[in-house]
Formats: sequence, structure tokens, C-alpha cells
Amino acid sequence: MRVNQLIINCGYREKRAAFIHNGKVRQIEIERAETQSLAGSIFLGIVTKVLPGMNAAFVDIGTDKNAYLHRDSVAEYVQSGLPKEEKERKSISAYVRQGERLLVQVEKDPTGTKGAKVTGIIEVNGTHLVYMPKGNYLAVSKKIASPERREELRELGRTARLEGEGLIFRTTAGTAADVEIVEEIERLRREAAELLQKAGSLKKAGLVFQNDPFVEKVLPIIEQMESGEVIADDSGLLNELKARFSGKSMHLVFSYYSGKEDILAAHGASVELERLLKRVVWLENGAYLLIEEMETLTAIDVNTGKFSGKNNLEDTVLKTNLLAAEEVARQIRLRDLAGMILIDFIDMKTEEARSKVAAKLEAELRKDGRRTRVAGFTSLGILQLTRKRLGPSLSGTLTVKCPACEGTGRVSSPETEAFKLERELWEQRGSVEEAVLVEASPRVKVVFEGEGKIHLKRLEEALGLSIIMRQVDSVADFYLVKQFGKAEDLRKKADNTY
Repeated sequence: MRVNQLIINCGYREKRAAFIHNGKVRQIEIERAETQSLAGSIFLGIVTKVLPGMNAAFVDIGTDKNAYLHRDSVAEYVQSGLPKEEKERKSISAYVRQGERLLVQVEKDPTGTKGAKVTGIIEVNGTHLVYMPKGNYLAVSKKIASPERREELRELGRTARLEGEGLIFRTTAGTAADVEIVEEIERLRREAAELLQKAGSLKKAGLVFQNDPFVEKVLPIIEQMESGEVIADDSGLLNELKARFSGKSMHLVFSYYSGKEDILAAHGASVELERLLKRVVWLENGAYLLIEEMETLTAIDVNTGKFSGKNNLEDTVLKTNLLAAEEVARQIRLRDLAGMILIDFIDMKTEEARSKVAAKLEAELRKDGRRTRVAGFTSLGILQLTRKRLGPSLSGTLTVKCPACEGTGRVSSPETEAFKLERELWEQRGSVEEAVLVEASPRVKVVFEGEGKIHLKRLEEALGLSIIMRQVDSVADFYLVKQFGKAEDLRKKADNTY
């Protein structure tokens, strides 16, 4: 087994990826078409209203609600050569007018009655940098360890960028060849020009470009791998990723998976996914974590469990807490926990011990890439940290509040059960069976079949298998693959009220 493996499952409506390092799952990403974000999408917008008092404008981007654009995110404001104080004294009316056509990019999805938040500073993402045609900005990732290399990139940026352009060099630029970076700048510049040309051809507000959010989640993982294997069950995506990283100074192998068994299950990642929905996480030494996700915060409790240690109590406590700190960081990444996180380590008597544990946790969290701040221990010995929230946690994606217990627990959502059924039936492709009888709760049946049974029909055509659904009334969302056989016999069974 290679040190690094990225397992990608995207043959279904639910797309999943698992990054495995040294045989251990380090990161999981899930994307569903029904919950696809608009963040990063580029629209041609038309200014419908300018509000000088708010220094903002409302922009029609062709969606249900008008988007919100603040003055400081208007390209003309950023491009202005006026002194900062003079520029800030002017209201948004000096930079945009009602009826004006603008190219804008979504920063934040619409929520409730509010429309999307957009910016006029368009970003085009590359492997080693972010290109902004009107960004008027130059920056280098602070994660590049070498000060000399950071200065080299700044000089390269000053030489390569045109007037008014913006460049942000990613961490991977630290090890990339200069010629490779310059080629990428030129490619992104051409892509931006094509976007402007496409927007110019539109007669009304609407979508110009939309990222594949799943690909956007997968790319940073590959960029950080440097070496290893990318395995996918979709040849189209695999070829796209292979082309994206060809010529890079990386040692990657791209492999197509054609097995019948679900790809994540075949590589042992499905078991890990199921564990991530449980509250208790056992550590290697017999101690355990208790993870409680709540509306306002996440609480993690560390317990010695079965571990008693071989030396004195303080040594046992420190060893357990250091091991727990490493696993806490891993669970935060895997479960995508965010917001306020409180960790109740086993009580430590000395400041030195607390410092060691906090330092261990911070070191592990730095591998994450998400903005995280460790605030330190409270007077009660609780370690506080915050992590930037980008969306729902893994639990929030895969589960819903249980109607049977009035929300005190969580169960698999109907979407999770429907997609699980879809994957299980895909393993029957090429089978000699004529039909299958499936029992399912009403909500699972609706999601699985799709509107007008469109998903059911597509799956039947792809598998060459008749799928006969029998609805079973139940509070819990579930499915059961009941029987394989002849279609006529199974339809009779489905009609029986047994």
C-alpha cells in the first residue's frame, strides 16, 4: 500500500472522497447535487438598486433573490488610484450605477430571505495561484517556510502581472518551478478573458461559470500529496485530474477502479465513515473520546477508559492527553467540526503538561489548512478553539434529527439511505438476475426514485435490472433489499399486503 491514497467515488448522485495516509483515513469529503453551493460561481449581474447609505447595491444575477454587493468589493473601487482616505470618503454611487452590467462572483450562499453575497473581484483558481483580473493585489502564502522563496515569488509576481491584476501564490508555489508558475498565470489570464467574452454575449443576467464543488474539494488534497495514488471509479474525472497535474513536480499514479464492490468499501473507508457518526472514539491505548455536537458548540471529553499506565498517574495522564490531542485534531478534520470547540482533557497538575498538550494539538491542526485558533485553557482546565465554518459538519450532512425521539438523537437521513441503496444495487451490474424487490420507507422511496421516477428508470437502464419498490410505512428511514428473481413473481409479492 502506498503512503498516500486518495479514493474517489463519483459514479452516483452523492460524490465522496477519502484521503488515506499510512493506512489511516485523514480526510473525507462529500458532495450532493441537491445541496450544491453557489460559492465561487460567476454571474453576469445587473445593478437594480444603489443604496449610498449602506454603501451597497443589489444586483440581479438571475436567481430568485437579488445579490448583495458592498462598495469595497466593487472592481472600480479596488482599481481606483486615489489615496485610501479620499477613496473611502466616496459612496458606492461613485463606482456603480443602476442598470450597469457587472461580472460578479458569489462569496456566500443565499440564506433565508437574504440573497447571495457577491464580489466584483473575480478569482480564477489555479494549482499554484489565484488569478484576479481586477484584484490589484499581490500576496504569497505564509505557509511557504522559506523567506527567500516567498521573496522570489513576490518578485516573480511583480514581473509577471499586468497593471491592475491580482495574484495570490498558494503553498504549492513554494516548490514549483518559476516557468511552471508563469505558464499558469498565462493560462488563467486566457480563462478570465474567455469568461468576459462569454458574459458579453449574454442578453440578460445569468450564470457564466460554475465550479464543480466536488473537484474544488479534491484538488487541494492532491496538491498536498506530492506523491501517492489517486484511485477513482469515474474515468472522465480521473483523466481531468491527470491532465491537471501532468508536468507538475509530483510523483502521482492515477488508477481507474472497475470493481463491482463500492470503491470506498473496497479500500476500507466505508467502515471509517460509519464510525464518524458515533459519539465514542477509542484510542489505541484503551482511553476514549466522547464527542457531543450541539447547536452552539462541540464538546469533546477525554477519558482514561481502560488505560491505567505503567508509571505514575501524572505520566499516564500526560501520555493519554497527548494521544488524545492527535486524535482530536483528526476527528475535527474528518467530521468537519467548526465554530466553537471545547476540549475537556484529563486534569493536568502542571502548566508544563498543559503547554505540551496544547502545542501537540496546534501542530496537528496546522496540517488541516482550515483557519483555526487555539485560545488556550480556561480556569477550569477546558481547552478552547475555534475553526472556520464552511458548511455543515459531516453529521449535519449525513443525518437528520430523529422524529422518533423528538430530536434528542440522530439517524440516517432519507438521502443517505437512498444513496446507500443506489450504491448497493450498482454492485449488481452485469448480474444474471432479472429483477430485485426492495422495501423502503416512504421518504427513502421518494428520494431513490426521483421526480417522475427519473432516477429509478436511469438506474434500471444502466444495470439491466428491474427494480420493484414496495413502500413500508415507518417512522425511521430505511431500505431492505428483499429478494432477487423474475420480475413477474416479485411484482406479485410487492402487491401482497403481507
